[in-house]
Amino acid sequence: DLIGPDLRSVPDGTDGEIVVRGPQVFAGYLDDDGSADSWLADGWFRTGDIGNRSPDSGAVAIRGRLKQLIISGGLTVYPREVELVIETQPGVRAAAVVGAPSARWGEEVTAYVEADASFDTDQLMRALRTELAAYKRPKRCIVVDALPRNHMGKILRTELPTLTSHQ
Repeated sequence: DLIGPDLRSVPDGTDGEIVVRGPQVFAGYLDDDGSADSWLADGWFRTGDIGNRSPDSGAVAIRGRLKQLIISGGLTVYPREVELVIETQPGVRAAAVVGAPSARWGEEVTAYVEADASFDTDQLMRALRTELAAYKRPKRCIVVDALPRNHMGKILRTELPTLTSHQ
């Protein structure tokens, strides 16, 4: 199911947190009393993923992680949506989008782009104007040789603010 902030089901076509229950769902984390927040009273497990159920097919599309959402000017931005658009651009090897503190917006969309020598920041920003709503477009684009990753290849988002652009 999908639930809203009030923990009630949301209508199809509306973003909500994905919750699951059933015999295949585990009972909790070993020696972790903090996991109680992940469980609702009626046995539903809160995955932390945001999804949207298609009114036509009933299929659920995962839109992002709840803890990675960016709230900019009161509007919600899903980092993965922005990353997917950036990653289609010439010269881009990978992208990571995060919210950076902003006095004006609360958070501003900031893109870290792992790119090769052919990458052009101005070309990227022009492309994003046609692909994304204004509030979803990065206010800053930081180009790096390599995004920080763990041993499994996952991007270490907490280390991104320490990076500086090489362009």
